[in-house]
Amino acid sequence: MFYEKFQTARDFWLQWRSSRSLILLIVFIALFLDNMLLTTVVPIVPDYLYRLHQSTVRSQDDTYKFLAKNCTNNELMKRRDYFARHPVDFRIILRRYCNWTVDWAINKTDTENKRRIMILEKENEWVGIMFASKAFVQLLTNPFVGPLTNRIGYSVPMFSGFVIMIVSTLIFASSGSYTLLFIARAIQGIGSACSSVSGLGMLADRYPDDVERGKAMGTALGGLALGVLIGPPFGGFMYEYVSKASPFLVLATLGLFDGILQLTVLKPGVTVEPIEGPSLKTLIKDPYILLVAGAISFGNIGIAMMEPSLPIWMMSTMQASEFQQGAAFLPASISYLIGTNLFGPMAHKIGRWLCCMIGLILISIALIGVPMATSIYGLIIPNGLLGFAVGMVDSTMMPTMGYLVDIRHASVYGSVYAIADVAFCLGYTIGPALSGFIVRAFGFPAMLYMISFLCLCYAPLLILLRNPPVRTERMSLITNDNHNSFQYTRSKSLDNDYNLD
Repeated sequence: MFYEKFQTARDFWLQWRSSRSLILLIVFIALFLDNMLLTTVVPIVPDYLYRLHQSTVRSQDDTYKFLAKNCTNNELMKRRDYFARHPVDFRIILRRYCNWTVDWAINKTDTENKRRIMILEKENEWVGIMFASKAFVQLLTNPFVGPLTNRIGYSVPMFSGFVIMIVSTLIFASSGSYTLLFIARAIQGIGSACSSVSGLGMLADRYPDDVERGKAMGTALGGLALGVLIGPPFGGFMYEYVSKASPFLVLATLGLFDGILQLTVLKPGVTVEPIEGPSLKTLIKDPYILLVAGAISFGNIGIAMMEPSLPIWMMSTMQASEFQQGAAFLPASISYLIGTNLFGPMAHKIGRWLCCMIGLILISIALIGVPMATSIYGLIIPNGLLGFAVGMVDSTMMPTMGYLVDIRHASVYGSVYAIADVAFCLGYTIGPALSGFIVRAFGFPAMLYMISFLCLCYAPLLILLRNPPVRTERMSLITNDNHNSFQYTRSKSLDNDYNLD
């Protein structure tokens, strides 16, 4: 009796472990944590670097300490960051509690605030370079991770990505210099390459049907969107009201859950691929794959350029707090989440090429609208439209990569998703690295107008993906020509004994 119950429980566990839905959950969580770490630092870094290196902060703190000591209201010191951004409220409280110091305090704090704005604008380049370091390292790592997954399977690189992300998170939490922040950001790029390439390749392998794959990719990218959604306001809130290390310690704790899940379900180990996949060189020569990669890059470069420059622009033009800087990305993140989940399953019916083309056009419109905002509320519509449009591009082009490999090459996905991730990283490398220099030379609005024009020019090229030709040698892999969705030969299973659909 006991043996039968044990055997039943064991069978249930093995079947549950090989479920496709559970694999999808693991990829979802991995992308969520990776992108939450990616965006948590967005509202933190500009002010943290400013405080780390500039004597102006100490001078400003000394001013508020003096006022708090000689005035009847001790809120001056506790809320000095707020008063630095709201000079009108500062004047009111000075006149009420510190009449004899009004003129002196106003002149001194105004001078310090002007100096602060100048320093922040000069800081654009360093913040941009630090943000770009993650994508640059990820860009260099992807060409190695893709072929590696073809040789040893997806589970080992996936778990390696988790370990590296934990290390990066802890370095962020303990960093006390620009160098350590740079190293932490760069290390994250290695972990992201492992998680993204192996995660998306795993999904493409487990969902061979093109329609199901589109839905799965849309769900997985929802994890990315959720991380981007929660990251900035979470980082800004924790930094402003708790401490600099607190958001990273919370992320490290959440990451442990993902690691336990991967160890339990995936049981990382080497698995040999039964068929040889196409090489990176072969895939790069495919013009249709390059066209999709270009769409991914252009779709993400606009929001990538805004990542380091928008918070600084908001600080200098709107006197926005760290929490407000993070909250400015909320509309984009929410609409990205909606866009990926809406067009993941639906784009197959409309035409993925058409959805992507419309998405690039909407990105152009949204980028023009961002600099027109005069308050944080004015950013809601353009940022919301931008996130929705980027979601359209990502959720349609990621499954298109797998589809192109199926009909034109061999159904092994590590290398093609390495190219997709390279394209994604290219936008996040070029964008932040150049944004600081472009903003300083031409201004924040001009930078967004330039990217808007480039996206608009690229959009018409997507019509070439309307009906990509099938390689003749791949025709034998299509088992049903008369149906809208194809069934392809499987490349590998994560569990040879059990496979639940």
